[in-house]
Amino acid sequence: MRLFVGLGNPGAKYARNRHNIGFMAVDAIAEAQGFAPWRGKFQGQLAEGRLGSEKVLLLKPETYMNLSGQSVGAAMKFYKLAPGDVVVFHDELDLAPGKCRVKTGGGHAGHNGLRSIHGAIGADYVRVRLGIGHPGDKAQVSNYVLRDFAKADADWLDDLMRGIAEGAPALAEGASDRFLNAVAQRTRLARSSAGPAAREAPPRDPAPGPAAEPAPADERSPLQKLIDRFR
Repeated sequence: MRLFVGLGNPGAKYARNRHNIGFMAVDAIAEAQGFAPWRGKFQGQLAEGRLGSEKVLLLKPETYMNLSGQSVGAAMKFYKLAPGDVVVFHDELDLAPGKCRVKTGGGHAGHNGLRSIHGAIGADYVRVRLGIGHPGDKAQVSNYVLRDFAKADADWLDDLMRGIAEGAPALAEGASDRFLNAVAQRTRLARSSAGPAAREAPPRDPAPGPAAEPAPADERSPLQKLIDRFR
């Protein structure tokens, strides 16, 4: 049995926040893979189903991010699971938007949800790191992660969620390479079909800046323009 945990904050006001991309990931898996309806349990929302030959529990802690470990620890204890049976989906500032990586163990890098889980079950669980990019200024991180994804992010975010849902059976079997291949195939296909203009679009919210000064009107006569051209 596997426990897939999505990290986020409960409530409609946080639903589209960058910090809630973990919730989005397990929601995508539940919908695409036909899991049972969500129900309240372990201070969170739980859904049960199968991915390939594996029974999988999906959990969205409702303790708020910095107490996520309480919910995860309670579910692990009830089902007698080991840390290696747990897979946590979370936002990752150090990856570009739309990138996905898998790792086992390691530090929490200041992520409050991971910090809480470390305290509850230790560090030896699997993490699916979902890139949201960095605002460029450490002082802006809290505001950045608690803001909604921009409209320009919608396409890559949808493709990433589709890839995660399609690759989830491989992840449940412990085949992280096949999972990542499924994600990469979905996101690569989307980029190739979008065309160069879409591929080059900036993934982050555009920073506000001063309006550009209008160009001065050209008041030269046609004869003066011709003379200036050959100077």
